[in-house]
Amino acid sequence: MMSNKNRPLVILRYLWEFTDEEHPAIITEILSYLETQGIHTNRKTVAADLRDLQDSGWDIICTRSRQNRYFIGDRGWELPELKLIIDAIQAAQFISPKKTEQILEKLTRMAGLTDRGELRKNLHIHGTTKTANGAVLYTIDLLHNAIHQKQPVEFQYMDYTSNKETALKHHGQIYHFSPYDLIWNNDRYYVVGWSDRHNKVVKFRVDRMLYPSLVTGGYRQPPKDYHVEVFFQQVFQMYDGKFCQVRLRCAEEVMKHIIDRFGEDVDTDDLGNGIFEVNVFLSVSPTFYAWVFHFDGKIRIEAPEEIRKGYLSMLQNALEVQS
Repeated sequence: MMSNKNRPLVILRYLWEFTDEEHPAIITEILSYLETQGIHTNRKTVAADLRDLQDSGWDIICTRSRQNRYFIGDRGWELPELKLIIDAIQAAQFISPKKTEQILEKLTRMAGLTDRGELRKNLHIHGTTKTANGAVLYTIDLLHNAIHQKQPVEFQYMDYTSNKETALKHHGQIYHFSPYDLIWNNDRYYVVGWSDRHNKVVKFRVDRMLYPSLVTGGYRQPPKDYHVEVFFQQVFQMYDGKFCQVRLRCAEEVMKHIIDRFGEDVDTDDLGNGIFEVNVFLSVSPTFYAWVFHFDGKIRIEAPEEIRKGYLSMLQNALEVQS
């Protein structure tokens, strides 16, 4: 039998779980629920508890009538806000299917009874590519602590064989790493920091980090020229390559894509006749070349010549592979 001193909290739990504007509860229904929880009381006491909860700051709405009706009003989250968060969790490839379902269940309980049903109706988990690494949230928590405490971590990194079996990269090498920032990009999570093995600032996919642990000593402070925003733009689509200044000649219709990629402060020069040039400093990689190719000639690499030749070489290699 539950103690009567918990009665207001039990009433609050009932209102949170079972009421909203379309499903208010009368005191008789609250009394019946209390009985199922082993709490015996009367209407006057429940009415006083409801007033106490209101005075404590809970948004319990009372619709006055012959039998007053009560429900939870403001729950702290609006339905569109919860939908945004749920969409992000569903799309996040670094969260395993099981953990996704657990998080979504918690989020839907933040909504009212009617909205909760609407949210559950629109959940689509299995259509999204998800990691099989069920420990990824533990890894994220460990990295947050390491960044806050300026403490290095060690881990092994996952790769795949040609028959899709998982394997440890570089035969299980231990990476010693000083983390600086976490970045969510294209529904994947990355950590950026100093890698002793690479002797520079690099990024790693969080869901591919295995057996991470905090270690003492050997933390490398960020280089003076390190800025996470600059790193994010330069390491194009999170792929490492050679850093250099590149000049692109573009059709006017792709300006929105240039701004989306490099920001409104990007250096551009209007050449007239619907043509402009843009100068960007970035990490040149096959992913950059693939991005240029995506625009079917509306973006052309003008300089440097070495990068133009690299693009042509990649296209030639693709044709040779196909043939």
